[in-house]
Amino acid sequence: MADKNLLLEKDGPLATITFNNPKALNALTVATFEGLDRFLAELEKDTEVRVLILTGAGEKAFVAGGDISHLGTLDADSAREFALLAQRVIDRLEAFPKPVIAAINGYALGGGCELAMACHIRIAALTAKMGQPEVNLGLIPGFGGTQRLLRLCGKAAALDLCLSGQPISAERAMSLNLVTRVSAPETLREDTRKLAAHLA
Repeated sequence: MADKNLLLEKDGPLATITFNNPKALNALTVATFEGLDRFLAELEKDTEVRVLILTGAGEKAFVAGGDISHLGTLDADSAREFALLAQRVIDRLEAFPKPVIAAINGYALGGGCELAMACHIRIAALTAKMGQPEVNLGLIPGFGGTQRLLRLCGKAAALDLCLSGQPISAERAMSLNLVTRVSAPETLREDTRKLAAHLA
């Protein structure tokens, strides 16, 4: 059953997947990753779609990480399965055969930051915040974030983000190569669609 908090919209050669649970800051659950996996499988085969956009509903968050209330219900085995599922789906996103743009409209923390890093191009609103705050829960990034941070930002910045757990601004993320472009919040959607249309 598809996750009701994940929406797919197609407009000619452009497809947009929206994480649609703004009350929970678009937090991730098992159902969200299962739904994302199904959407990616569908879009891989859709010859009309040439570019994929990922974004979050509302103004506050792209994806603010894993749903802590959901994760708290998992036992050790279930938590491990959740992490493996997330790793597999995020790896699939990174290897997606069409350009994927993350339109980061707000918080991209924890698993949300890891999702964004797997996208091929990342555009952040100037009001966005990114980071890996898992250390505050006694964890490290579990969905491949440590490796992607290292490749994108270098060792020193990756260690800083993972060990401090402190989020950074969009401008700081741009300076670290964590995002490729920044945009005013009010023009993020339009700027992203213009780029996507150009790529298509």
